[in-house]
Amino acid sequence: MTDLIEHGRLFIGGRLVDPAGTDTIEVYSPHTEQLIGRVPHASRADVDRAVTAARAAFDEGPWPRTPLAERIEVVTRIKDELAARHEELARLISSQNGSPYSWSVLAQALGAVMVWDAAITVARDFPFEERRAGLLGPLLLRREPVGVVAAVAPWNVPQFVAAAKLGPALLAGCSVILKPSPETPLDAYVLADIAARAGLPDGVLSVLPADREVSEYLVGHPGVDKVSFTGSVAAGKRVMEVAARHLTRVTLELGGKSAAIVLPDADTATTVAGLVPAAWMNNGQACVAQSRVLVPRSRYDEFAEALAEAASALVVGDPLDPATQVGPLVARRQQQRSFDYIRMGQEEGAKVLTGGGRPAARERGWYVEPTLFGGVSNRMRIAREEIFGPVICLLAYEDEAEAVRIADDSDYGLSGSVWTADPDRGLDIARQVRTGTYSVNGFSIDMLGPFGGYKNSGLGREFGPEGFGEYVEHKMIHLPVEHVAPGHGAQGGAE
Repeated sequence: MTDLIEHGRLFIGGRLVDPAGTDTIEVYSPHTEQLIGRVPHASRADVDRAVTAARAAFDEGPWPRTPLAERIEVVTRIKDELAARHEELARLISSQNGSPYSWSVLAQALGAVMVWDAAITVARDFPFEERRAGLLGPLLLRREPVGVVAAVAPWNVPQFVAAAKLGPALLAGCSVILKPSPETPLDAYVLADIAARAGLPDGVLSVLPADREVSEYLVGHPGVDKVSFTGSVAAGKRVMEVAARHLTRVTLELGGKSAAIVLPDADTATTVAGLVPAAWMNNGQACVAQSRVLVPRSRYDEFAEALAEAASALVVGDPLDPATQVGPLVARRQQQRSFDYIRMGQEEGAKVLTGGGRPAARERGWYVEPTLFGGVSNRMRIAREEIFGPVICLLAYEDEAEAVRIADDSDYGLSGSVWTADPDRGLDIARQVRTGTYSVNGFSIDMLGPFGGYKNSGLGREFGPEGFGEYVEHKMIHLPVEHVAPGHGAQGGAE
């Protein structure tokens, strides 16, 4: 992609409008380090306009009062058009953040379509109203849209996370202000265009690219009812602190340092083939990456050699080349962060088994070789802190009890996996590890189940009925004892 992509206006309340200020956000290719895009930088005044539009759309507009079936029709049009334009989205995202194109097609673009589709599936059966027997008489439990939602998305999987927030929020009847990352605002304009064409009413959706300062103003705005944030632990804590001023509801999907436990009976070739994409996915820029690999001490040398060989064979290069398996990191600061941790790991006594520097053939671009550390103790910073780059730690354990202790000895609890010839044995391990998402003999996220973390990995859940429930308030209505239930109740809007 060589042509400069420029957008001169902001998408506020369903329309493209001139920004209040003149500041811009410049987007650079992680591969060439050249300018590839420019968009307006939203200001506080733009946030005020977006919140006012969203507030009016929710308080007075038709969307929260629209029958669920009609909301599903609109959201289905969004999903279908995203599917039709998935290659365009994949190329945009790869150009902005360095994701390998093959991964962008499957996970960034089509993965986002799956998220929208799953939200529609959940909405169809979501109990917006239900009757319940109370101690003093019949009860009617209503689940009503929470209101105006500030959805703050990260740069690593921008469309996937936007779908995780917008899908349930829109289907529940909320209005939404999407705040994309400054590194990846270009694909958000595609989503805005699609949403406008799908028939969302005025005010229901705004898209505001902005930096941290303006983002903080958004999440602390008194007109916002709910904040859904995905990002770092430090930023998540700040979001929670700012939102608390108005008791704004929050969902936080934060970092991870997930452990893959390889049991003694695991087949080497099968396990390594599954672990490599789970560990180095999206260039290591994934909160769910299996960044700590725990292997039995009796098989440590065998797995160290096999993982190092597999990592060194990964194709590193232009993210838009379909053959590329590992692309550049999103920004120079992220590249330097990985190099700093690689230096730190060596100073702590760990050994680089493969990688550890810039690829020799990549003089330009924010590249880091796929790196595997051996001889790692779980007390080392490289094993405890989220690097968010292609740097993986290999740790040895004596028995399964120690493996579980190492996996749980972390400030995080987002994901994890276990690899074994005996799935029942793996399930037993899965039940013991304190983490929000776990896989036996593989790695996956199922959009019909709840996704989220324990400990510093966040609050609340996304996906499934549990994630959908983050965008509703619960109302209990006491009914007279003699009240007779009607044939059916209203679902999610006017009938």
